[in-house]
Amino acid sequence: MSTASIRQEIDKSRATGVLKQIIIPPCPELLARLQKAMNEAEPDLNEIARIAASDVAMSATLLRIANSPLHIADGMPCTTVGQAMTRIGLDETAAVMTGFLLRHAIPVNSPHLARFWERSTKRALACAFIARQLPGLSPDLAHTYGLFCHIGMPVLLQSLRGYGSTMVEAAARIDRSYIATENANHRSDHAVAGALLARAWNMAPELMAAIRLHHDLQSLGHSGIEPEVHTLVAAGLVAEHLMRQHEGLGDDADWVQHHQAALDWLHINLDDLEHWDDLLRPMLDQA
Repeated sequence: MSTASIRQEIDKSRATGVLKQIIIPPCPELLARLQKAMNEAEPDLNEIARIAASDVAMSATLLRIANSPLHIADGMPCTTVGQAMTRIGLDETAAVMTGFLLRHAIPVNSPHLARFWERSTKRALACAFIARQLPGLSPDLAHTYGLFCHIGMPVLLQSLRGYGSTMVEAAARIDRSYIATENANHRSDHAVAGALLARAWNMAPELMAAIRLHHDLQSLGHSGIEPEVHTLVAAGLVAEHLMRQHEGLGDDADWVQHHQAALDWLHINLDDLEHWDDLLRPMLDQA
């Protein structure tokens, strides 16, 4: 499925299919402004600083990260948003702001999604880390993909009756995949819902396509799909694996069945993963 065909599928289903009943929250105004600023050839740092300063809690989040042991070293504590932006850099500033705005746009208050935003933040961190080890993949795009990868779950939880029970069933079943259970019960799944949100929020087409395909791993390497989409999906699978290792969890079914295809696409091996695991663990510890 190409990015264009996925967009057409989403639009058609939104107009006439099951996606009509899914409630997509509006894109936060500040996030739309941030995306516009970051998409400029030369991002306007003053505009980004104004966006950050317009929300006290978001400013406090940037200052907390800039003054964390990971960044402060022997420097003086940052006391302004501008100082925090300078210390952590533009890309990390935008990533932190995106995560903050997304978390507040889609609050998750359900035991079915305990630790959802904590794990999303760690996945985003892991994806950005992996992107920095690979040629040609934007760490900013990878971070956003990690953050939005499973966003369809809270969207479906607030839209579909009985979806909480479906999540419990899908996690427990071993005879079919998670999204197969979602589709059996609701004729849709969190990958489609997440792609719908990315489409509605005018996010990068590659991001929308990767969210749509992140469980269709048998398509990895297919010539009809843009290479950047494959790279995002493969990097996301590796990120999930490294997260699970960090959490002391076993391999999930996606990793068992498709890890070799992901490693082959990324031109890496298990020795690379072991090295990445050593480097990533301290970052995940502090996330």
